Parts: sequence; C-alpha cells; structure tokens
Amino acid sequence: MTITETEPRFVPVQTRSERFKSTDVADFDAVTGREATWRYTPVAQIAALLEPGIDGSRYDVQLASAGGVTTAWVARDHALVGTAGQPEERASANAWSSFDEALLVTVAGDAGEATLTRSALGAAPRAAHTVIHALAGSSATLILRNAGEATITENVEVVLEQGAQLTLVSVQEWADDARQVSTHFASVGRDAHLKHVLVTLGGAFVRLNPSVHLAGPGAEIEAYGAYFADAGQYIEHQVYVFHDEQHQRSRVTYKGALQGASAHTVWIGDVLIGQNAVGTDSYEQNRNLVLTEGARADSVPNLEIELGDILGAGHASATGRFDDEQLFYLQSRGITEDEARRLVVRGFLVEIVQQIGSPELEEHLQQAIEAELAGGER
Repeated sequence: MTITETEPRFVPVQTRSERFKSTDVADFDAVTGREATWRYTPVAQIAALLEPGIDGSRYDVQLASAGGVTTAWVARDHALVGTAGQPEERASANAWSSFDEALLVTVAGDAGEATLTRSALGAAPRAAHTVIHALAGSSATLILRNAGEATITENVEVVLEQGAQLTLVSVQEWADDARQVSTHFASVGRDAHLKHVLVTLGGAFVRLNPSVHLAGPGAEIEAYGAYFADAGQYIEHQVYVFHDEQHQRSRVTYKGALQGASAHTVWIGDVLIGQNAVGTDSYEQNRNLVLTEGARADSVPNLEIELGDILGAGHASATGRFDDEQLFYLQSRGITEDEARRLVVRGFLVEIVQQIGSPELEEHLQQAIEAELAGGER
C-alpha cells in the first residue's frame, strides 16, 4: 500500500524518553485500556477521573513541621510548576488541566522531619497539584499521609536543587473504597540525593507512578515501595528513572504481598541510561509474595542503555509463595504455622519500611502490616 501525505503514519516510540507529553487533557485520546500505559489497569474503575470538568479547588491539608518546611497555595503560572516533568497519559493530564492552584511545599536548611496530612478529600472526583521544592543544600524527611475517602487524580512535582538531601515518604491508608491516580515527577540536581518511599495499605484502587529525572552530575535516587493488596484491591506502580548526566546512581526496590480473591498488583520498572550518563550505577528489583489462591502480581522490569561506559546496570523480578524451608525452620522451633507466616511476611515488607528513617512512622506501619495480615482494622 502506498502511503500518501494525508494518511496518518505510525511512528513507534523507540525509547522511554520519547513518549508524547502534554499538560492538556484534550491532547490525549479517550482511554480504552489497550494503550501500553493502561494495559493492566481496570480503567472502568477510574472513569470519572479521566473526563474533564472535575473539581480542582483547594482542599484541607495539615502541616506538622519544626519550621524548615513551609506551605503556600500558588497560581498555575508559578515558575516552578512544570519544571520536574509533564504528563504522558490522560489521567495525569486531566489533573493538570483541572487544578486551580498548586500547593507549594518549600524545604530550606536542615528542616528535620515534617508531615503533611490529607484526610478530608471526600468521595467526589477531584484534581490536585503539589510542588515540593528542596532548596540548595537543604535536608529533610517529608511524609505525605493520605487517609479517608478520596477519588483523586494528581501530580506531585519534586525539585531538588544542588546538594539537596530529601527523603519523601508517601503513605496510602485510604478508606476501603478510595481511588487514587498519582504521578510523581522528580528532578534531581547536581550532587543531590532523593530517597523516595511509597507505602500503600489502603484503598480500592491505587496507581502511583514515580518518574525521576536525574538531571545533574552526581545525582542519586533511592526508590522504595511496600504494598499489601487485599481481596478485590488493585495497586499499581510504574517507575521510571532517567540517567541523564555522568556519575549518577539509582537503586529501585519494591516489595508487595497479596492475599484474597482478585487481589491484583502491577509493577513496571523502566530505567533509561542516556547517552550522557557516563559512569552510571543502576539496579532495580521487584519482589512479590502471593499468600493465597486467586491473587495476581504482574511484574515487568525494563532496562535501556544508550552507551557502554557505565559502572553497572541490572534488574530482577520474582513472584512466589512462601518459602517452605523458612516455615519449616520456624515451626521446628515451636512457632505455629499462622505465626510463622506472619513473621515471614512482616520481615519481607519491613525491610522497606525501615528505609524511612522515622521511628514513629515505622512503628505505626509495622502495626498496620500486622493488622493487614490478621485481616483486622487498621
């Protein structure tokens, strides 16, 4: 067949960084579920978040900080909005098109630990936009705690200036019927270090997609995730790390446990080592522990390298059931089978939780994991 100039051409995306991007929802076609970025996702559950016209007004948020972290609502045209990344799919673009004001979180100096809590978003569909700006040389642990009812699509931009050290922890303990679609865009500057931790224990549908651009020489990212999916619960992560300068380092480790009929988790990990990323050191892995029949974990690691002068790069993925030898060892020492299973799962997930560096939050999450295992209320 001869292709004329008026007929559309199919141009395959050859590399992860070349995906189409736009902040306008009108630039994206309606989602069918057949698109690459939506192929595992039960899109019917978030249909309301894919259509324009959702609420983008301010919402209640509480900040607990010693003073080095401050918040302010800023206009859509603020200079920092759009500096960390742009949407690659319709839900993210819909959030961008719909928000009225952005919540700006500024980190200055040695800010210690701060907690930003959202617990009164309500069940109506809404959009949100957050910008987290870590000034040059600053350091902090910032905890984003999400609870209560929610039907939300949002973008979170994280901008680290030169030498900034930020631990960003997002905890999802939503109500059982909550739905969240969230994209985290991060730009990490020269010699800056971002530790990004996602912990998801609640919600009917949670899709969290971190996209990290290591933009300056010596930039580093540690990305961790821990998730527990119960019966009927859907949890998805699509992680993207782009090494774009020399002597950068990335480590991605996500772990999940699933129990109950139709519990479903998806993890897709993309690492792109660009043409300028001489001396890159990168590794990503995903581990899933399936506790019962009827649960499903999809895991797809991807690694793309555009040059040969790197220190190392690799990826790994594994999904399985309990290790019978571990259970036998514990039972041989007088521990019941149920308790042995709980110890194995707790140890499996707590390895991620312990990366947070906040004793109070770590203790809370360990108790929440125990409650999940027991099938009780958190």
